[in-house]
Amino acid sequence: MTTTPASRAYGPLPAPAPEVHPETAAFWAGTARGELLLQHCQDCASAIWYPRFLCPHCHSTRLETVEATGRGTLYSFTLTTRGILDYKDCGPYVLALVELDEGPKMMTNIVEADPSELAIGQRVEVVFHDTGEGTALPRFRPVPAQNG
Repeated sequence: MTTTPASRAYGPLPAPAPEVHPETAAFWAGTARGELLLQHCQDCASAIWYPRFLCPHCHSTRLETVEATGRGTLYSFTLTTRGILDYKDCGPYVLALVELDEGPKMMTNIVEADPSELAIGQRVEVVFHDTGEGTALPRFRPVPAQNG
């Protein structure tokens, strides 16, 4: 997994720095290293996204941080034409829900793709867009089709 500047065929996609809180610090530190980290509950074996202090399934506090594969499937998406805040002037962009191979669903952007060629169930992989402030935003791009 690599960290790259935020860019796409339709113009620059902003990469605003997130607010880092104690429960999200390990996740954001991982993004700066090009790692997509999830939490794993040691009691019920659930994979957890977004980072938090306790398991949303069994309420255990026995959570460990593990590296995800960085791959998943496109669960849902929309082409957003009217952004707000940092996204207000960036033009159309894809807002998506990706189901990670580990199970959780993650809200993100799809980059490096023509929106007209996206399909539910399509395989995607993580890329990281540097915020310039010691973190990177995990976004996803389509996995290239295999030859043969």
